Amino acid sequence: MTADSNLKLQATPTAIPEVLILESKVFGDNRGWFTESFNANDFAKATGLNVQFVQDNHSFSRQWTLRGMHYQLKHTQGKLVRVTSGAVFDVAVDVRKDSSTFGEWVGVELSADNHKQMWVPPGFAHGFLVLSETAEFLYKTTDYYDPTSEACLSWCDPTVKIDWPIPLGKQALLNAKDAAGLAWDVAPKF
Repeated sequence: MTADSNLKLQATPTAIPEVLILESKVFGDNRGWFTESFNANDFAKATGLNVQFVQDNHSFSRQWTLRGMHYQLKHTQGKLVRVTSGAVFDVAVDVRKDSSTFGEWVGVELSADNHKQMWVPPGFAHGFLVLSETAEFLYKTTDYYDPTSEACLSWCDPTVKIDWPIPLGKQALLNAKDAAGLAWDVAPKF
């Protein structure tokens, strides 16, 4: 990773160093703005990673929708995630048994306004909470979706203790799969 101010893309490690916050240069004037949201060469230079993305996903969600905490046991996916409309609180949980940050989580606000992206490496459960009225969430993956190897960690597991920014009196909107996420003690790990 580099802090070279001449690069179009800056990568900053989070409290879990393998999870990165990426910020590309945004060029704006009175007409609006332009940014290069992905460039393989710049990504490799900024992160030191040589990955190939094979699938793009795009979701639309309403406020307080919580999607997660998903991961795949086979065909593990690295994910480069961003928001193109609205804002989300994005979270990664380390499920790698041999990691010094095993069981820890990091979260960051991603929004259309801040243009931040997050790199979530393979071996992490991932999810997000929609903070704005609606949000569009895009992510690139390093492997294809495989429903037969998908796992879901409980978003509200008392061992992991993710501090979701849900206001008092509001509830997360979940689908059945996410509501039935597995407790940390029984969720499969890498």
